[in-house]
Amino acid sequence: MDRRQLPAVLFLTMSTATMCVAARPGAAHAATPGQAGRGGAYRICRSWENHGTIAARMTRGLRAVLRRRDSIVAIRVQDPYLGIGCWYRERRHFDSASAVKATILAALLRKAQAENRALTPRERRLAWRMITESDNAAATALWDDVGRYRLERFLRLAGMRETVLGPSGYWGLTRITAHDELILLRHLLRPNPVLAKAARRYELHLMARVTPSQRWGVPAGVPDNFAVHVKNGWAPLPPVPGWFVNSIGCFTRGDRDYSVVVLTQGNPTMGYGVATVEDVAEVINHGLNPGARHLMPRSRPFPSWGRPDEPIPG
Repeated sequence: MDRRQLPAVLFLTMSTATMCVAARPGAAHAATPGQAGRGGAYRICRSWENHGTIAARMTRGLRAVLRRRDSIVAIRVQDPYLGIGCWYRERRHFDSASAVKATILAALLRKAQAENRALTPRERRLAWRMITESDNAAATALWDDVGRYRLERFLRLAGMRETVLGPSGYWGLTRITAHDELILLRHLLRPNPVLAKAARRYELHLMARVTPSQRWGVPAGVPDNFAVHVKNGWAPLPPVPGWFVNSIGCFTRGDRDYSVVVLTQGNPTMGYGVATVEDVAEVINHGLNPGARHLMPRSRPFPSWGRPDEPIPG
């Protein structure tokens, strides 16, 4: 396996580990003012329409989840239809693991768009493997093909100013925030000057076809009449002990859409992190769809979980 692929980060030299420690924000960046402590009195969800009762119920549910989980969690939600948003530690940085693959594809699509061309057959094959199978070799190839300049340019154009690309070829060490990941999802869902309609539809098409064994995370509790577009990332990354388990997704049905980002770290196992993400997601999805039936189930606890960013056998 190419050392630049994500599992290789487990064998970084001490100097690289030291660099990663320095890049991690201090406690001052851990939460928005008023969010001190897990699930404190901070109003996590708010409504800018007439849905204050729903937002308050979601806040109470999320506080309860955060109190009982040991994971460090960041949350960002936006539902333009109901006029509800959620913010919790949305500017804290987390190692991306494979969640960054959605950004790599968006940067590739922007690069092709700027060159007035369609993706090549090779690029399409790599993009399919990278998103639907979370293939690390495909991600490394596209990371190299797009190049750091184009990746940085996409982040600037999209307004993802808090995202810090991983050093050299270590794309899994990209530092992301829930704030920026929400921006990425909104660029996929709504017209914007960065990504044309065809590019947006293509990336959402791939995210809707992630292999079933990797459709865990933020889809938990979504009504099954929504289309699910998801990308997850998971890895035990040094020097912080425990697993990073991240899940980003958007959900569409007719003229309605909403986006959910849940990032976690410090999980003792991958399964624990997945459970934390799905506990959070169920509160959000149930809250935004009151009275809905036929909800998507939580993931099964696959005993093979634990291999960094590799497909989980179904």
